[in-house]
Amino acid sequence: MIGGFLGSGKTTTMGRLARHLSDQGLRVGLITNDQAGGLVDTTLMRNQGFATEEIAGGCFCCRFNTLVDAAAKLTDATKPDVFIAEPVGSCTDLVATVTYPLRRIYGADFTVAPLSVLVDPIRARRVLGLDDGGNFSAKVAYIYKKQLEEADVIVVNKEELLTPTQLAELIGALETAFPEAFVLSASSRHETGLQPWFDIITRDTQGSRAALTMDYEVYADGEALLGWLNATATLQADDEFDANAFLQAFASDIQSRLQAHQAEVAHLKMTYSPDDGIAGEIASVNLVRNDYVPESGMALDEPSTGGQLIINLRAEAPPEILLSAVRASLHAVPQQFFGLRTTLDHEEHFRPGKPVPTHRDATAPATPHGGLPGHDSGTAAV
Repeated sequence: MIGGFLGSGKTTTMGRLARHLSDQGLRVGLITNDQAGGLVDTTLMRNQGFATEEIAGGCFCCRFNTLVDAAAKLTDATKPDVFIAEPVGSCTDLVATVTYPLRRIYGADFTVAPLSVLVDPIRARRVLGLDDGGNFSAKVAYIYKKQLEEADVIVVNKEELLTPTQLAELIGALETAFPEAFVLSASSRHETGLQPWFDIITRDTQGSRAALTMDYEVYADGEALLGWLNATATLQADDEFDANAFLQAFASDIQSRLQAHQAEVAHLKMTYSPDDGIAGEIASVNLVRNDYVPESGMALDEPSTGGQLIINLRAEAPPEILLSAVRASLHAVPQQFFGLRTTLDHEEHFRPGKPVPTHRDATAPATPHGGLPGHDSGTAAV
């Protein structure tokens, strides 16, 4: 399971890990998770050719049986050796509510790898007090720190964003604050530093320690401070337009509108799938902080005349603010592209409800488990 707060780069990293495992001759199944349906992550993973199931309507802890059902569905379809699960970016307490119950109930079927938690280095330095800058309120930061507290492995992703001195300082701060975790740095985007992490999670199994001490009221309050929006829109043009440029302009326009409301962006990501392109080709854009610029992840080689846009936006702001910004940008930005029209087909905007786990095991099950990749002892759940 690859955890980490919104914007830490879990999806890109999950793709790198899935490709690495596939190159080793292992069959991989991916399970994505969100509070609502219509995930950019699912589109990106399927676009890379991986069998992917999406669990919507709550985090893994609250949808435990659905997680197991998704694993069974993938098993029936593709018989994977390894599952990679990406939990909701605002979710924590995963060991007690997901991996320990999984080991207790389905220990004969799954071997569980160490829990990995990714961090965006700029956000991590701010949360740990090493730098000033846009940050979350105390209750949202509570969730962020609890994710790190339960990690077996902390991966400082996007290491290229820091100087060597800043990176060493951050790693030292993480090691001091979370001494039970193994801390390393890597860059999923540039594919550097990943092999040591690959080695750990494919060689080792999750150990045993007491579950987190959690205040579920603070946890719930922190999640409720986050606005959530998932939406799909149709784009149609009288002539060809540059979809890559549209995504950049659209993301920047949403960003400026949220800044006007002092809404701290946790993650904005979008994909555009052209109707007139080659099957599987998409464009994507990503924004993880207010004071950063939208980044292109994938780009189209040719102009487009129309297609579908998927929008996933999370920010510390009322969800109505998120919807207002997206609606306004959908109206304003197409005017920069001749003959381009947009239609908002579907949207969900809300605050996450209080987490109510299906199970919560305070300690690990007594029965030891074997090692990865699980060809004999069951499927490995990474």
